[in-house]
Amino acid sequence: MKVDAATVMALLGSRPRLLALGEPTHGEETLLSLRNELFRQLVEQEGYRTIALESDCLMGLAVDDYVAAGTGTLDEAMERGFSHGWGAFAGNRDLVRWMRAYNEGRSGEERLRFAGVDGPLEITGAASPRPVLTALHGYLAARVDADLLPCTAQTLDRLLGDDDRWTEPAAMMDPSRSVGRTPEAERLRLHADDLAALLDAQTPHLIATSTPDEWDRARLYGRTATGLLRYHYWLADTSPGRMTWLLGVRDSMIAANLLALAERGPALVNAHNSHLQRDKSGMRLGGMQLQWWCAGSIVSARLGAEYAFLASALGTIRHHGVDTPPPDTIEGLLYALPEDPCLVDPGGLGDATPRESTWFGYAALDPAHVSHYDGIVFVKDALPSERVSRR
Repeated sequence: MKVDAATVMALLGSRPRLLALGEPTHGEETLLSLRNELFRQLVEQEGYRTIALESDCLMGLAVDDYVAAGTGTLDEAMERGFSHGWGAFAGNRDLVRWMRAYNEGRSGEERLRFAGVDGPLEITGAASPRPVLTALHGYLAARVDADLLPCTAQTLDRLLGDDDRWTEPAAMMDPSRSVGRTPEAERLRLHADDLAALLDAQTPHLIATSTPDEWDRARLYGRTATGLLRYHYWLADTSPGRMTWLLGVRDSMIAANLLALAERGPALVNAHNSHLQRDKSGMRLGGMQLQWWCAGSIVSARLGAEYAFLASALGTIRHHGVDTPPPDTIEGLLYALPEDPCLVDPGGLGDATPRESTWFGYAALDPAHVSHYDGIVFVKDALPSERVSRR
């Protein structure tokens, strides 16, 4: 089947509230170009109004401001609005440019919105909780009685201390370098929990005294503050469960952001297959096989049929040494099909042989998981960036 909005909807049978398109690797412009065209069609033909990517949820607010209101410039949005270096990908730049152009002359619910769904985390560490705690406290201080606040802004500042303590890169490999279990951090977790609880308890008043965007962002601040401090707490842990906790906290934060977007209306999301699949995710690290419930599994359990997941796969990435797949693997079976790219019903592929990736950056599809995919988007050959033509 062709990869377009009509065939996607025909395969799914109805429009899900949250439609997830996975990717087996990051930064391949062939896949990003295909994603952009598919998302454009789904916006224009199926009424999706939010596009979310696997990037820092707080940084993504700068992209949303540019897309929705034209705040700043495209260069500024790409530089300040993406984590993990994703702002350098030409396909992401094309997507943001198109979203802004689409919004010209539109207002209200017709506008497209952008969202990052990842926590303020990088592989080597996590951000300071200062910006999000300060924003949450400031929002509440402007709207509720002062005697309801669990602490003052000055108390938060004193407990936070130097931001460099929180962003210490050595903490990822050495728990003793983390401040996540210091007395100050423990106190901050309590304050963050109380601030989030106050946000919830004051919901009727806060909705009445806020714009929808202000309310959405306050809730984002609340769940990010508590999630980020929880992540720092487990960075300081020395038990065998440390890495499983860290991976689980990250995906739980992604899931919470996705569920919030689904509340707002039909949304599209693009992230790694391992974050969006319905099964547990796994990885081998330091001789340990780690498994945790990923964001897609959490969201699927909550939304049921309102969540749909299309996995993506590639046949070759020759510029990274990934050559023609063995014919008995999922990718090998799909590589033999005449249509390229194609959308495939995954039924019947569960008996394939697992593919061993020759490059750490590519995660092959797991035959044990395909029965839980709603479809597979397959591209035979990923081209080097300079050879990818974009719309």
